[in-house]
Amino acid sequence: MKEQLELIKSNALTALDAAETPAALEELRVKLLGKKGELTAVLKQMGKLSPEERPVMGQMANSVRSAIEEKLEERKTAIHAAVLEAKLAAEAIDVTIPGETVAMGHQHPMNMVLQEIKDIFVGMGYTVVDGPEVELASYNFTRLNIEEGHPSRDRSDTFYFDDNNEILLRTQTSPMQIRYMENHKPPLCMLAPGRVFRKDEADATHSPMFHQIEGLVVAEDITMGDLKGALINIMQKIYGHDAQVRFRPHHFPFTEPSCEMDMQCHKCHGTGEVDGKVCSTCHGEGWIELLGAGMVHPKVLENCGIDPEKYSGFAFGIGLERTAMGRLKINDLRLIFDNDVRFLNQF
Repeated sequence: MKEQLELIKSNALTALDAAETPAALEELRVKLLGKKGELTAVLKQMGKLSPEERPVMGQMANSVRSAIEEKLEERKTAIHAAVLEAKLAAEAIDVTIPGETVAMGHQHPMNMVLQEIKDIFVGMGYTVVDGPEVELASYNFTRLNIEEGHPSRDRSDTFYFDDNNEILLRTQTSPMQIRYMENHKPPLCMLAPGRVFRKDEADATHSPMFHQIEGLVVAEDITMGDLKGALINIMQKIYGHDAQVRFRPHHFPFTEPSCEMDMQCHKCHGTGEVDGKVCSTCHGEGWIELLGAGMVHPKVLENCGIDPEKYSGFAFGIGLERTAMGRLKINDLRLIFDNDVRFLNQF
């Protein structure tokens, strides 16, 4: 038995030294020290020894077990260290290698133009306000002097939420003028930018959802000259002092007198043609409508508790998309909503 124990110890230490992986080490542990292992098999023969030999062989067997267990721990530590070192080497990061370029985003071209416009108006003393997109018909139409039966109130033009045509997606930001005048007394200057919704077909200059910027000024002795002067000043700040604009008579229920303001088409430069074909941006007109405006109708002032005999005012509504088209030389409004990164990265 002594020779068996010495042989087991010698072979075990050699095998353990040769083990290179945790799996191989565990396999040797089971082979040597497990319930059916080599050392256990030898120990089962202890009963055949004489009483004098048992203590000696028992002590020797314990010595062999201790040597094997000590070698197991030694190799386990060494193998784990080698595995960790290999893993660290494989996952090492070379900090001297240039990193990947991270693309930085920027404002959408629409927001860029909107912020520019807001800055201009704030510099002129206007207060920027916001309001609900789901609006009551009384604010969106009735109190703006748009009576029942007006085409703009028809379901073919407006998105309604109920059968009574009382709750709707606002078709303009003009309701904020009413809400502002309800809570503020003249003199006042306000600007209400925001999304509006109409059942317009999507083409180069129309979209069912678009952005409008409503402005309102109410004070004593406000005239049409003040309106024209303000709008010309604003457009020159946006498009430059050589910007070509024109005013046309028009009709809006909430202003009297009323007008529309156009800007010369930036694509055809007022000719209505591009390369011998009708300009797709202005449809051959040579001009692009930018906004509607006029002097605030006396009934609108009365609806807000303002004396039209003492106060007068002007109002205007700018189409942000069309303003952005001219400002950034965009030929098709739909490009603004496509969210094509190749297009957006140009600005």
